[in-house]
This record gives sequence, structure tokens and C-alpha cells, in this order.
Amino acid sequence: MTSLNLLLWITSGIMFQLAVFLGIEYWRHWIRYRNFPSDKTEVGEILSSHKENISVAAWTGFRTFRVDRRIIEDAAQSTCSFYLVPVDEKVLPVFQPGQFLTFSLNLPASDDGSEQLMRCYSLSDAPCADYYRVTIKRVPAPLGSNYSPGRSSNYFHDHVSIGSLLQVRAPAGHFCIDNSDDPVILICGGIGITPMLSMLNVCLTQRPEHEVWLFYGVRNSSELIMGSHLNSLDSEHSNFHLWVCASRPHPEDVIGRDHKHRGRIDIQLLRALLPLKSYHYYICGPAPMLESIVPALEEWGVPDTQIHYEAFGPSSIKRTASAVKGKIQERETDKEIVVTFSQSEKQFKWKHSDLNLLEFAEANGIIVNSGCRAGGCGTCQTKLLSGELSYRHPPDYDPDVGTCLLCVSIPKTSVTLEL
Repeated sequence: MTSLNLLLWITSGIMFQLAVFLGIEYWRHWIRYRNFPSDKTEVGEILSSHKENISVAAWTGFRTFRVDRRIIEDAAQSTCSFYLVPVDEKVLPVFQPGQFLTFSLNLPASDDGSEQLMRCYSLSDAPCADYYRVTIKRVPAPLGSNYSPGRSSNYFHDHVSIGSLLQVRAPAGHFCIDNSDDPVILICGGIGITPMLSMLNVCLTQRPEHEVWLFYGVRNSSELIMGSHLNSLDSEHSNFHLWVCASRPHPEDVIGRDHKHRGRIDIQLLRALLPLKSYHYYICGPAPMLESIVPALEEWGVPDTQIHYEAFGPSSIKRTASAVKGKIQERETDKEIVVTFSQSEKQFKWKHSDLNLLEFAEANGIIVNSGCRAGGCGTCQTKLLSGELSYRHPPDYDPDVGTCLLCVSIPKTSVTLEL
């Protein structure tokens, strides 16, 4: 065989492979074309419905929802998803992945009456025009303590059934994933998976090519929430990387099947696995988890603008000095500010390192009712008798005139609060 014949054979082989590739791509395109709605009216209805959902404005006050479904989401049967549909059957406004709903609950009281309780729960699914979903874990009483079990979570599990009516405020919250194409790291512990599910479902549905990592910390396989759903997403999307981390696995739990890492999520694990890229980190979990991971990310060199978190009590997270400086604008640091609690007849000097008035009050022994601790539910609304305040970020709840939300407030001058 001459060199010319060999070249012709090689060229023919390349052309044949190219033809096969183009043929397969054409066939896939044809299948997608055949499966896409061919009727112009049907296509118009899809686009119209999408546009209608986007353009719907959030409602004010509370709106009545009915529980349409309840689904247990873990082997321990301690976590339940509630699917909520509006009684008025109107289209629901789109929310930002990571936001929450605020519920006004009428709990049974010891005197055979009822007691109103405000609580916030994260939305756990991508936006939909006709339902919202929240996923709630039953909170038992801590072992060996005098604390009572979680009142609202146990109320949902024990008293909220299919057909129950609930009063719900529109989606709110500032812990939201952005719409950029930057790769995303989701880190969560326990029930902190709920806003991550919303973020994850949106990312993989709307932008399947988006690189997403999920580090999910649980104690063992029985606490894994929506494990089959997460595993399905992991197998279907090459750009999604799931790492379940078990801190106290059962003896029968198998690494590689029930989890990928034995131990807690820490910076060493992240540094060992993550490529050198500019990621945005979204973190949700108990305070000890965030107190460990957030400062470690900052020390690793992750910019403060790329670290987003929501804790079970976010005010308890201490930031590094550089992060706090970036978040807080000090005003008149040489001027003494005094916070007076009128009903308690106590006064304390405000420190500019304090994060908000709710945490400041609790640290000084002042009891304050609180819920979301993020400016969304209004539970910590308190009368401002004198002085001026500013908000860390605009609250989602609109407080009454002459009041403030302690969880997102800091004093600009000496203030007197009705507490």
C-alpha cells in the first residue's frame, strides 16, 4: 500500500466518523423537534403561563393556603414536606431560590384557647405557578434538658394534615442565589438542606450546564432528606457533584453508597476536592457549622462578597475583622451610645462590634420573642421610645410606625426600647 492510498483510507475513516456524528446529532434534533409542542396555541399557552407567573406581584398581609399533600422525606420519619395551594386558586408569584414563607399559626393553649405564633420556613422547591413547598423537621426536646420540643414544627407534624388551612405571608428573605454563571458551592447541615433544594432544583432545571457542588452534612443515613432525589440528580447531571458527609454513621452505613465522606464538612475537605476556581459559596446550617466554615473560607482567601450564609440564628456567626469591617459602616465610633430597656430598667453601652439589637438584648439577659432572626417575620417588633436606628438590610416585614425589628437593627444614637 502506497503512502497515498494510506492517506486516502485515513481521510475516508475520518469523513465516515464525521458523517455518523452529524447523523446522530440530526436525529437528536429531529426528536426534540417532534416532541416540542407543534400547535402554536399550546406553545403560546406555555409562554403565556410563564410570563403570567413572572409578572404576578407578591400579596400583602396573609393569604389562605390549603395543604394539598404531605410527604415524609427521610428514613427516620422526622421530616415532612407540605405542598401548599392557594385557596383563591390564583397564580403564585415567582420567588427567589433560598427565600422563605412566614406562617401565622394558631396553636392550642393550656387554657383550652389558642395562641398565635409566627414562624418562617424555607421554600424547598423551584418556583411553580400553582403550589409552594416547605419541608419541616420535627424538633424534639433536647435529651437531658428542661427545654420543650419545637412548638411550631411539632404542630405541623401532629396537627397540619391534608386539607388544613394556613395563613401565609408572601415569600421573603435575602439569602438567595444569584443568576450569574459562576460555579456554585452549596454547603448545608441537617434541615439546612431546604433552601439548598430550591437553589439546586432551579440551577439544574434552568441551567443544566451550571457547575454545582453540594456538601450535605448529616449524622447518618436515617437523617438524609430526599436522598433518592439527590442521587437521581447526581447521576443525571455531569456538572453536579454530590458529597454526603456522615459525622456519626450507623454501623450498617456503607461509604460510597450511603455517604462519600465520614466526618464533618470542613475546609480541609473543600480544599482537597475543589478545583482552583472562583466559586460562590452558599451555606446554611446550625451555628457551630458556620462558625467553623465561614472564617475558614475567609482565611483561605475567598472574597467576602462570595460567601453567603443563613444560620439557625444568623446573628450568632462571628466574622473576621476584615469581613465585619466590610459589612458594617461605623458611625461616630468615638461617640458613646447607650441602649436603655425601659420595662427592664436596665442600661448598657453599645459596642460597634455588636451585630444587632436582638443579640445585644439577649446577651444582656433581656428576653425577646423572635422567629426568623432575619427581618422577615416581625416577631421581634419592639416600640422605639426615643433615639434613631438603622437597618443592616431592608427588612421584608414592614414594622408598624414607631417600632423596629431588633434582629436587623443597630443604633445610630442612644436609644430607649420598650422592653
